[in-house]
Amino acid sequence: MTPPRLLDLTRSLRRAGRMATGVDRVERAYLDHFIADEVPAYGLMRTSLGYVLLDKTGLRGFRGALMGLREWPVPDRLSKVSRGRNKALTQAETEIRQTSLARSLPIGLRRMLAANLGSGFTYYNVGHSNLTQRVMRSTKAAGGRVEVLIHDVIPLEFPEYQRPGTVKPFADKLDRVRRYADRIIYNSEDTRVRTQAVLQAQGPMPPSIVAHLGTIDPVADVSALPEGLLPNRPYFVTVGTIEPRKNHAFLLDLWDEMGADAPPLLICGSRGWNNETVFARLDALPPDGPVQEISGLTDPALNALIKGSAGLLFPSHAEGFGLPPVEALMLGTRVLCNDLRVLHEILREYGTFSPVFDKETWLNTIKCWENTPPNIDEKQKFVAPDWSTHFKTVLRLSC
Repeated sequence: MTPPRLLDLTRSLRRAGRMATGVDRVERAYLDHFIADEVPAYGLMRTSLGYVLLDKTGLRGFRGALMGLREWPVPDRLSKVSRGRNKALTQAETEIRQTSLARSLPIGLRRMLAANLGSGFTYYNVGHSNLTQRVMRSTKAAGGRVEVLIHDVIPLEFPEYQRPGTVKPFADKLDRVRRYADRIIYNSEDTRVRTQAVLQAQGPMPPSIVAHLGTIDPVADVSALPEGLLPNRPYFVTVGTIEPRKNHAFLLDLWDEMGADAPPLLICGSRGWNNETVFARLDALPPDGPVQEISGLTDPALNALIKGSAGLLFPSHAEGFGLPPVEALMLGTRVLCNDLRVLHEILREYGTFSPVFDKETWLNTIKCWENTPPNIDEKQKFVAPDWSTHFKTVLRLSC
């Protein structure tokens, strides 16, 4: 019998009620797979008061509320003890307490895991949250294995792009992974190379595997778009949080250079951090100009914008995987992106690559695509990595 699996869902708990990011989707994919599989599965979450353990029944209930299939419960009194937290989080904590298999204060985590899972279970952390010394040491003391999925080490390579005060905690977190993990799962070979380059100087690295992240066929629904949003001429889109790493400033420079002849550019994403200059440029855009900032679209609406565009532009300075260009190619949309090794690894020959210092190539390609409809040969259509292959790689040798 395969030993139980324990999935850390602290990130999903803390982000209840928010639009899912790429990392959120990975954690949910693991949740879905573990619920559907016949192997015993449990969920661990860190709340404001301690730890909560869910069995499969609790996991199904949590997933239903997380995906909007049913309402979260009314916050209980314990959820109101810690002030300053949003309503969605207090509701989510109420949900998991009501359906918990077991709960413990921080000091009792090891005992709770040992009593309910027995020896030999595997703890999976795929969301970069709750990677504390207490969790990893308690897991190992309870007879479990620790497996961690690393998405990237961008905060250590490009600290200038991060929120103030986040780089040191991230570095400490990764060093704990290096010291305690029994195995590291990397989302790309490029991420493995970059992570090991950063961490090897600190000491030996755990065994590792590479498993490309899976994808789900994106659904496009034009009817989900706000009325009047679709341009009446060929247009381009860029997708991602508006933060320095995503390099929106580069696209704004290109559109300034193209001037009055520029095609429409739809910048889709919420505003991030450390990007006041770009925010000011966006705020100064004329409402009837070619560049429009759009946020809050549903996935089907966003996919419809991407599918109908002349191309997705992705000038990001650094990526761990690059989900937006993958999904664009799945929708049959051309992708022009920065010349990053990880994007070559994932997109292969289906992407169009140009370094962002080569503005001329970007301008020429944009003008060409504006005037040339895409020619998609079904026999040569991009095939994205899938979750089935990912889990076969991860779970085949996990125990």
